[in-house]
Amino acid sequence: MTQAFRLAKGGRIDRARTLSFSFDGKSYAAHPGDTLASALLANGVHLVGRSFKYHRPRGILTAGGEEPNALVGVGRDDAHYTPNLRATQVELYDGLSAESQNRSPSLAHDYAAINDVFWRFIPSGFYYKTFMWPRKAWTKFFEPRIREMAGLGRSPKTPDAACYAQRFAHCDVLIIGAGPAGLAAALAAAKTGVRVVLCDEQAEPGGSLLAEPDAMIEGMSAARWLQGALAQLASCKNVRILPRTIAFGYFPHNMIGLAQSLTSHEGERDDAQPRGRLWQVRAKQVVIAAGAIERPLVFPDNDRPGIMLAEAARIYLERYGVLPGQRALIFTAHDGAYRTALALHRAGCEITGIVDLRPDASGPWVEAARKAGLPIHAGATVTGTEGRLRITGASIAPIKGGSSQRVSCDTLLMSGGFTPSVHLFSQSRGKLVFDATLDAFLPGAPAEACRVAGSAAGLASLKEVLDSGAAAAGAAASHQVTNAPAEHGGFIGVVPYHGDPGSVRAFLDYQNDVTAKDVMLALREGMHSVEHVKRFTTNGMATDQGKLSNMNALAIMSAALRKPVQAIGTTTFRMPYTPVPFGYFAGYARGELFEPERRTAIHGWAAEQGAVFEDVSLWKRARYFPRGAEDMHKAVARECAAVRQGVGIFDASTLGKIEVVGPDAAEFLNRMYINAWTKLAPGKLRYGILLREDGFIIDDGVIGRISDTRFHVTTTTGGAARVLGMMEDYLQTEFPELNVWLTSTTEQYAVIAVQGPKAREVVAPLVEGADVSAEALAHMSMVECRVAGVPARLFRVSFTGELGFEINVPADHGRAVWEALMAQGRAHGITPYGTETMHVLRAEKGYIIVGQETDGTVTPDDVGYAGMIGKAKPDFVGKRALARKAFAEQTNRKQLVGLLTDNPAQLLDEGAHIVADPNQPKPMTMLGHVTSSYWSETLGRSIALALLRDGRARTGERLHVPLTTGSVRVTVVSPVFYDPEGTRLNG
Repeated sequence: MTQAFRLAKGGRIDRARTLSFSFDGKSYAAHPGDTLASALLANGVHLVGRSFKYHRPRGILTAGGEEPNALVGVGRDDAHYTPNLRATQVELYDGLSAESQNRSPSLAHDYAAINDVFWRFIPSGFYYKTFMWPRKAWTKFFEPRIREMAGLGRSPKTPDAACYAQRFAHCDVLIIGAGPAGLAAALAAAKTGVRVVLCDEQAEPGGSLLAEPDAMIEGMSAARWLQGALAQLASCKNVRILPRTIAFGYFPHNMIGLAQSLTSHEGERDDAQPRGRLWQVRAKQVVIAAGAIERPLVFPDNDRPGIMLAEAARIYLERYGVLPGQRALIFTAHDGAYRTALALHRAGCEITGIVDLRPDASGPWVEAARKAGLPIHAGATVTGTEGRLRITGASIAPIKGGSSQRVSCDTLLMSGGFTPSVHLFSQSRGKLVFDATLDAFLPGAPAEACRVAGSAAGLASLKEVLDSGAAAAGAAASHQVTNAPAEHGGFIGVVPYHGDPGSVRAFLDYQNDVTAKDVMLALREGMHSVEHVKRFTTNGMATDQGKLSNMNALAIMSAALRKPVQAIGTTTFRMPYTPVPFGYFAGYARGELFEPERRTAIHGWAAEQGAVFEDVSLWKRARYFPRGAEDMHKAVARECAAVRQGVGIFDASTLGKIEVVGPDAAEFLNRMYINAWTKLAPGKLRYGILLREDGFIIDDGVIGRISDTRFHVTTTTGGAARVLGMMEDYLQTEFPELNVWLTSTTEQYAVIAVQGPKAREVVAPLVEGADVSAEALAHMSMVECRVAGVPARLFRVSFTGELGFEINVPADHGRAVWEALMAQGRAHGITPYGTETMHVLRAEKGYIIVGQETDGTVTPDDVGYAGMIGKAKPDFVGKRALARKAFAEQTNRKQLVGLLTDNPAQLLDEGAHIVADPNQPKPMTMLGHVTSSYWSETLGRSIALALLRDGRARTGERLHVPLTTGSVRVTVVSPVFYDPEGTRLNG
């Protein structure tokens, strides 16, 4: 296919090879080294998208990451599809398939463009006022339709087939940006021997030097100097260069997030190879050399396809050998646009005029343009443009008044000067200062160990940029603390011009269709804060985060409010600097690795028996074991009856387990838990409560003393890591004098609970080396022995209220011991039961579960455990909090109680509130809430546990629980529903 706008020579593309790609189903040709944007321009394609709100035609505006218009979806199928990629950053590869977005059915014919006809009726903020009445209309009619229209691109319906890697790294100096300043910084830092990481978002390091065929550095061409610099850096073992890498976020303590594309430029070849890598780099010093962003001009209808930034046009010409058009009109307030005009003129593009806002434009570039015979209109402006799907002409007129004239063109190139890229510096919490000469914000005092170099610091000439990069790296390598603002000569010829807010429609934010009139409307509505204006108009909320629009909006606000720009300030620059695909953040955490499943040694056996599993923390636990067509209710009723009448077996392996060892182990536990531990004899167990510093329960568990210097501590399933971390924290920071060692043994032991009146008949025949009779092994005792030939720690403990044993064996032998117990218990009707049955059995006995009967505001006294507190203990975690006057005097604390419904078959909803009078006016006075609610097969009725204000004093009182089906009357009772004397613990 003919590439009408590709020059016969020039650029850095590989003309020896031709690539084929498609855009919206149409095939085109390109060359290696092209971006999708340059390839489209080479084929004469300017129309690439539609705007978000009005669906106006949009064309390629820039050549970098700040592109707001050319957003495309790339990928051959849903599994390899990525939406909202910038065509200016998508590297061409053979077979690339791209599609435009935000249009239906096509770019040329978009039905939603009808919005543009009614633009006067849908200004900024119209939805705040239009869709609020009638109230139900919003949720039933407006919201679904607005949500259907909202968004950019389409979300793939299948998971991303590619994988993404993640990596941590440390360095002495991280340099962000491999343009002239960044390269000079890297060369200077490399000579000092420090570890250097140099990253750049482009495929090829060099930055602006890649489009500088005439520049000279150290007596050689820019291209030759660049080649030598890269060769020198490549030979340095202390330097790592990361191309195709975006520094998207600056986090505290010099942590920088980098997103590196690894294979996207090669096509979808091998899904096993990471498509990208997320780097988390901790740097001692950071040098930001992110360059500057050309600023667009604000004039009527400045958004048509074919309107482009002047510097972007020069980059497409010099780097990619592409003419953006055949007849170009230049509109500028900056000398750099003259440079673009001259370059295009030499390449054969007709320059139909240079419209310069400055009446006294002068200087070398201006004189060179005059000498070349280019028509210059000084002190003039563009008053409008023409064209539907591409610009065909523009009207120009003197600023001070006079007749306008039409100029024919197929491209309009604009330049309002340059804005230093301060986003990452601002993310680091560095302070910005406004420079009136540049009409821009510059980096000021840093908050982190970083410094800014080159154009990002407001420097203009190539020599200044190179010198600042070398100086910044030298200071960083020597760890100088100060970072004085750079001296700069300024971007030559900048004139702050931001258009006439009274213009018909002069666009600021191209993606969101925000105009100068919208900003003025926001000011009239009383929104004088820049953050309020941003949210009312959505200016700066597009995917470019205001890189092109913010300074123009600030200037309009400044003029309207008669306040200097620095007094208005800027909006917050948030990460990511440019959008990053979610896959980078997910990394390896996908599929089974997104939330890793932990399985016990007995999991396989349970699965073979048809168990239904539930997620508890990260563990898969058998919830119940249905037989035949049983539902959960029937299965749980059967399991409960089996435990109460015979014997049941339960997998408790998920309990957290911590080995606490050392001469001071007892003293350590004494300081951590509310109970006393120093006098607990070896071979005995004790139930322990752990508090936070504020006196509220954080965990509980049974603790066994193996010997004078060793304890076996159990925790809740979900609290294992939390408790171990808390113990380590206190051991290292509060009790460093104690000789104690902590080891997590959760995965080392399988725990099998055998519960019920016949439990001893099942366990005893398999025990070797211990007497498990009632006289020898009393309740809350333990012994080390062998069970089924396997070394074990045998606890006599119960969470069901029945005679019970918990057998701790090495996890590798867990299933074998389980199967031996099942075989031994078959004659006694042994029944496996799951977590749902365990919950019912423990609730019947009033045993709490931390996180269910506690909510982070519950003390030991609230659940009836005040008697467990060691009165003679001088201290323990949370003791001071429990002694606070507020706890002692507060009489309406929620306390654990039981609830019985008037209708025995009525089940309460967990979390339901409790009130005294269901007919009281709303909002009702809530007395408490239901924490647990079950059907008790043993009692033949429903039961519930609750936290109730002054609960123990309300025993016998009749209260109400409002449910969706109506109010339910309940009676407050003891939380122990079954065997309150505890006689069944002994069988």
